Amino acid sequence: MKANNKVMFILAIALAFIGCTETEEPLSPNEEGGNDAPIEEKEIGSGETDGYTLVWEDLFHGSTLNTNNWQIEINGDGNGNAELQYYRAENISVGEEPESKKSCLILTAKKENYEGKSFTSGRLNTNGKYAFTYGKVEASIKLPKTANGLWPAFWMLGKAYATVSWPACSEIDILEMGHQDGIRQGKTETYFNGAIHWGTAWNQHAQDYGPKNDVAPYSLQDGKFHLYTLIWDEEKIAMYLDLDKQPEAKPYFEMAITDKSDPIWSPGNYLHQDCFIIFNLAVGGNFPGIWNPNLVTALPDGEAKMYVDFVKVYQK
Repeated sequence: MKANNKVMFILAIALAFIGCTETEEPLSPNEEGGNDAPIEEKEIGSGETDGYTLVWEDLFHGSTLNTNNWQIEINGDGNGNAELQYYRAENISVGEEPESKKSCLILTAKKENYEGKSFTSGRLNTNGKYAFTYGKVEASIKLPKTANGLWPAFWMLGKAYATVSWPACSEIDILEMGHQDGIRQGKTETYFNGAIHWGTAWNQHAQDYGPKNDVAPYSLQDGKFHLYTLIWDEEKIAMYLDLDKQPEAKPYFEMAITDKSDPIWSPGNYLHQDCFIIFNLAVGGNFPGIWNPNLVTALPDGEAKMYVDFVKVYQK
């Protein structure tokens, strides 16, 4: 082999070797083979804004409920609202929401006879696990169709419930749907509310539901996840819808909690104490105004599911 041919041969081999050892750039998170969840679909919520720092969360990853965070309620006593379901552990799970593929807490309401009830469902809380005073708490929830008879809720109850009972412990309802007013108005997918309850006893009970016509500008039962946020400080309580997508949104519920002038009726005497978080999916009762199991039409296929993608608590 001639010298110049040798040089060309060596160069060709070297270039081939270099080409074989080059690596492709890694796939971006949204390309095939990467994490295909768009940024806006990740478990961020409204985030650490306005001086708030994340202090507690449950993202409901995996396949089992984190019992360090939650206790499951088991009862069929109607929970003071003449509800028609029996709450069972079997109706609570952690798994994948079929359309979004998000890993979620799942509460399942079923049409089945159990312990004298015509329905079963799920309810759980953080009592004895986690409670707090003041902060920003929010959950991303996909609601079932509530028409007619389902009553999903995301709310809080005072930690002092065990000692002072209700309503002296205070109650903060961040989201409720399925109310009888929404049924009567034909607005079951948009009529929702926040509420606060307080007082010394059930017959000395004050409550504030905010505006009576809490109607969202779009369906909250559209098969999508929506964010429900409570901001609670020394001055007031305010609740917001989809604050992650609409950071300038006005509150759908807002109330001052500074008044302590009346020992029985003033909210400031009750709404400055540790509260724990509750999720539940009730069937029938006083809220939807349905007490006859035969009038519940929300379970045509025998069951319905409420999905919670995450719940987070921030504090300053």
